[in-house]
Amino acid sequence: MKAAQQALVGFVMLATVGGCAGYEVGASGSPPVQASAPVAPLDDGAATANPSIWPAYEYPVPTQPDDEERITALIARMTLPEKIGQLVQADLCCVSPEDVRKYNLGSILVGGNSGPYGNDFAPAPEWLKAADEFHLASVDTQDGGVGIPVVWGTDAVHGHSNIIGATIFPHNMGLGAARDVDLIEKIGAATAKEIRVTGQEWTFAPTVAVPQDMRWGRAYEGYSSNPQLVASYVGAMVRGLQGPPDNDNLLAGPYVIASTKHFLADGGTDNGVDQGDSSISEEELRDIHGAPYGPAIAEGVSTVMVSFSGWKGRKMTGNHSLITGVLKERMDFGGFVVSDWNAHGQVAGCTNESCPRALMAGIDMYMAPDTWRAVYADLLKRAGAGEIPIERIDDAVARILRVKMRLGLFEAGKPSDRPLSGQYDLLGAPEHRELARDAVRKSLVLLKNEGVLPLAPGGRLLVAGEGADDIARQSGGWTITWQGTGIDNSHFPGATSIYGGLAKAVKAAGGETELSPDGSFEERPDAAIVVFGEKPYAEFQGDRATLALDAELTGPYETMRKLKAQDIPVIAVMITGRPLYVNPALNAADAFVVAWLPGSEGEGIADVLIGDAQGEPRFDFSGKLPAAWPKTPDMSDGALWEFGYGLSYAEGSAPWRELAEVDAGEIAGDSRLWFSAGSPAARWSLLVEGDGTADQTRITTTPAEALGGRVRVTAENFIVQEGARRFAVSGGPASVALRNFDPVNLDRETNADVLLLVTTRIWSAPQSAMLGVAGDETRAMIPIDLAETHGFVRYGVPLKCFRDRGADMTNLTMPFVLSTEGAADFAIGEVRLGTDAEVVLPCD
Repeated sequence: MKAAQQALVGFVMLATVGGCAGYEVGASGSPPVQASAPVAPLDDGAATANPSIWPAYEYPVPTQPDDEERITALIARMTLPEKIGQLVQADLCCVSPEDVRKYNLGSILVGGNSGPYGNDFAPAPEWLKAADEFHLASVDTQDGGVGIPVVWGTDAVHGHSNIIGATIFPHNMGLGAARDVDLIEKIGAATAKEIRVTGQEWTFAPTVAVPQDMRWGRAYEGYSSNPQLVASYVGAMVRGLQGPPDNDNLLAGPYVIASTKHFLADGGTDNGVDQGDSSISEEELRDIHGAPYGPAIAEGVSTVMVSFSGWKGRKMTGNHSLITGVLKERMDFGGFVVSDWNAHGQVAGCTNESCPRALMAGIDMYMAPDTWRAVYADLLKRAGAGEIPIERIDDAVARILRVKMRLGLFEAGKPSDRPLSGQYDLLGAPEHRELARDAVRKSLVLLKNEGVLPLAPGGRLLVAGEGADDIARQSGGWTITWQGTGIDNSHFPGATSIYGGLAKAVKAAGGETELSPDGSFEERPDAAIVVFGEKPYAEFQGDRATLALDAELTGPYETMRKLKAQDIPVIAVMITGRPLYVNPALNAADAFVVAWLPGSEGEGIADVLIGDAQGEPRFDFSGKLPAAWPKTPDMSDGALWEFGYGLSYAEGSAPWRELAEVDAGEIAGDSRLWFSAGSPAARWSLLVEGDGTADQTRITTTPAEALGGRVRVTAENFIVQEGARRFAVSGGPASVALRNFDPVNLDRETNADVLLLVTTRIWSAPQSAMLGVAGDETRAMIPIDLAETHGFVRYGVPLKCFRDRGADMTNLTMPFVLSTEGAADFAIGEVRLGTDAEVVLPCD
């Protein structure tokens, strides 16, 4: 494979020397640019990998001579703008078919909160209609171009999960508990079929992260903390999605192209911080996080998505030694490499609008969802100036074209004309739902059973807990919406909640059920199932400071205790994306089952918990822990159960010993970062106030309104998707504040040159503004001048300014207050302590 690709690049270089494939520098309105020195990849220092110590593979996808000739001819005909267009991927939120036609974009994607025609809840036919429109625009050659068909990517990470009515499979952590490779391949095949119904061709799956710290908000996207288990699954999922590695013309069959992600060590960041940095050795990087890529390449995975995260201080998206040296050259990966959502903007020396270093590092396609125009213009300008070698551009284009040809995109016609398109009965098809139900059964892990399971079906069953009849909650993030929030059971036609499955099983045997979220009952039950656990989240929104279940979600502990005090057998069913400290629930319940994030087929839980008419199991527990279960909220205290633990009916019950309980509510969060990624830190609150604290609204979701509608709060992108909160004030006084009920002592920081930092963007400046801090007894506010900004700016005020104005810096409950007067429109992306302000505001 390598020889054919290298020969192609050499030929294309000769074909384009002197004329940049027909592009005249300065065309299309761009001013002529003087030639500049080429951008050099960052390959020095500790973050430079040694490819020779990594395993070598051979990409098994056969080289198609006809395709290679066609690629060579196409690249020779393409203008430089057409080539640059192929390197850019735009999100549905911010691109139109006309844009695709004009800029010759190589790809579009649908982000977690996007949908056709601005409707995230659009019905399936609207998705197919939009797919046709984008495809037809891309192949329009009326402008004299070559008309390369666009490819549409989607985050179908646990089924075709953006689509209402699709089958939602368990998230990967649950599948890791199932220990069933054949099941994984079947899920991949079913998912591919459902994707094809609505016209998309590319899924950003499978996630092959090997999470090492379960505080990470994306831990549930990984199959396991064990690299061997993850590696055993990857090839099966790729094969289910794409077919065998020698499969050609995928769109003629029931397939899509896959994307293993996120290269590399997204699950290995220090302290489990999403998009953070990993300080592990190269050997650990290779043996733990690199392990899944061998099976992926062996199955001919078509694309690889690079991680937001970094290694030894260098962002992966800019690491040439890993993307090019290890992945493309040593591992012989022959598909194309795509970046994550504006991840190029985090590379040193780059912004969301400009990052040639990513291309030089080995990125072939920029995921530039809302910045694609700027990225396109910047690449075009730099290529015309000679800063980016034409051979690197041609190599990237060739890789993209090669994958598109393997997909069969050039011959397939518009999406609605392809096999499976418009067969809407395949969405949530009975055979797919049965497959998902089987996956749920196999994923369940039994941690405790004092002889109460299986339950006899003919009695009276109480089902408690707010999550018992909530399909969105049992499905988790990346379900219809990015965070899996803002939806209810009406968005899941044909699906079954955990309660729905239990009620059906009990009723079929002549029994009765009662649903009571708080555990109260009208008639004494024979047994009670209490469903509790995490609420949906995705990415950084799920990062946690400890492994404790959020305090506001622990109310069911008391429900369990009350029921047990009445001698009612209690079975706890935990919805969670990761192992967490829940010792109070483990102690209170007579049986404890981890359901993970089971998805749309809640009946799978009833299949295992409810016995037959003779009280014998209908299905046994077979799931095993995909990662160690913590003894306390701090994993350094050791594991309560190790990877691989899990009870079964056949093995019988293990003697139970009361577990030690700690007060998890006393554990504090990050002391220096108070607001980031769209959320306040753990145990902090984001508030909007009027004139005084009497009129006060806590902002927990967006969109939201406060002060009688005078303030509207929405999400805004900053660094990451929805990473900021935007405040539109119609007039009058208004304040945005961060509150921590445990007072913050900043006396030490005040004595140093530490600043209160706020990163903000201002579309319309207020009449006047003040920035300050407040405690129970003192408040200090400093007048500041705010003006319209052309992007986010990090402002800083020395903490000593507030001390000098009378604030008690040892006792602050609101260490950030931004007050405005008059109409204003601004966003806040981050609030923290530090010394790296872009603009330092004066004390006066």
